[in-house]
Amino acid sequence: MGVEGLKIEVVTVEKPEDVNVIIGQSHFIKTVEDLYEALAESAPNIKFGIAFCESSGPCLVRVEGNDEELKEYAAKNAFKIAAGHCFIIMIRNAYPINVLNRIKQVSEVCRIFCATANPLQIIVAETGQGRGILGVIDGYRSKGIEKEEDVKERKEFLRKIGYKL
Repeated sequence: MGVEGLKIEVVTVEKPEDVNVIIGQSHFIKTVEDLYEALAESAPNIKFGIAFCESSGPCLVRVEGNDEELKEYAAKNAFKIAAGHCFIIMIRNAYPINVLNRIKQVSEVCRIFCATANPLQIIVAETGQGRGILGVIDGYRSKGIEKEEDVKERKEFLRKIGYKL
């Protein structure tokens, strides 16, 4: 599908159900080590795997983390995406809200595409030169507009999990 020389692909991210995913783009090989430090310093019990798609030289998927299963998932998904300078972080025992600002402060990070526990698809464009992320499909289509009872449930849920007083 697409114009001459351009191919569009949908890559489904595979992950355990209890894992959150952060997808972003950066610009330098030291990204994977700097993201490791940012995550390790952000939440005391966090488990994570990071994979980074190098886009010059040997063009390898670089992998770090403190959990072998999550490193494997991150590496496998990054290789399927195979888009220059993208990174994927798989986390357990923490939420994106606990680490996202630290990740954004890593000097190599250019952008964050998503942070989610939902089913996730990555829209990837490919040309003769390489691949890039166009966007993400995070979860499902909206089914309606919240009503008063939905507002009440949302507010109760945020207080139940400790994110609001």
